[in-house]
Amino acid sequence: MTNGTKIEINSTGTQLRFKPGVLLGGEIEHKTPIGADLPLNKGIGWYLEGILPLACFGKEPLNLMMEGITDGLNDMDPSVDYLSSSIIPLMKRFGIGSDDEEDGDRPLQLKVLKRGAAPLGEGRVSFYCPIMSSSKGVKSQMLQSLDFVNTGKIKRIRGKAISCKIPSSSANRVAFSAKGIFHRLLPDVWIHTDTHSPQHPRKNPMGCGPSPSLSMVVSCESTEGVILCAECSLLTNNGIQKRNELPEDLGVRCATLLLEEIRRGGCIDQTAQHLCFLWMCLSSEDVTRVRVGALSKYSICALRLYKEAFGVEFKVSPSSNEEQDKTIIMSCLGTGYRNMAKSSS
Repeated sequence: MTNGTKIEINSTGTQLRFKPGVLLGGEIEHKTPIGADLPLNKGIGWYLEGILPLACFGKEPLNLMMEGITDGLNDMDPSVDYLSSSIIPLMKRFGIGSDDEEDGDRPLQLKVLKRGAAPLGEGRVSFYCPIMSSSKGVKSQMLQSLDFVNTGKIKRIRGKAISCKIPSSSANRVAFSAKGIFHRLLPDVWIHTDTHSPQHPRKNPMGCGPSPSLSMVVSCESTEGVILCAECSLLTNNGIQKRNELPEDLGVRCATLLLEEIRRGGCIDQTAQHLCFLWMCLSSEDVTRVRVGALSKYSICALRLYKEAFGVEFKVSPSSNEEQDKTIIMSCLGTGYRNMAKSSS
């Protein structure tokens, strides 16, 4: 993705100096390392989590094709389905890819082409991200400031029960148990069952990876456009069941995680906090505000790093609304970062 990157390691192997190059973008194919000799396999979502903040600041739009693990590591790293449901809409709020949909160009997109569960993987994911370019006006040169404090009321819940090399009845049982929890609160609930079997020349030409998995991703949307997501999986990194739980237990656990996100309040869930704070630092030189629930430990460490790297300090204000007294408002002044890698015309 870069040109001119330098990595230097001293003679004793105790210090590493990394000098990043210029972000290029373009068409890139990458196969993530997977193997029994690795201490810990990582899914494609783990790599995309670091690529998403950089993708819009390249010379050319990023068209990335990755191969590796797509499912089975939901309890450790964000899955591709979670990033597509939660992070992609958040990126559009900051102005990444929003103008391309209006102009008829290729929009911001993250899509799973083939499922591949842990530990053997063999899944394929396509990611396309346009760049922040000055050719579309002054506003498109940098990220837009955001005032995202109105949570609204939950109006619908959508989800997906995903199974690979497992009977389709298991995914149906997961979806049925989750809907049993959600229907106690609101009627507009729809959970899709996404079942995959090995490659078949007619029915399923793409097929799926050789490893079995069962997972679920659910999201809720409010009247103000707030999207909160939660996910969980039945299998761990090494392909062994984490606990002796039935598909019904998996559905109840995932539904409980989403209800916990709703209880915390805020306009973004805990997993998306650190990415949202990073885009707030890079946004235009204006005040950006976002309402969040309880800050995670990861987000607190990220705020310290952002202060050291960008010199941006966040103001933490408790909510003045009695109904939302458990939430806080995070605000900062953006640095107005522009796409320096874009070649001038």
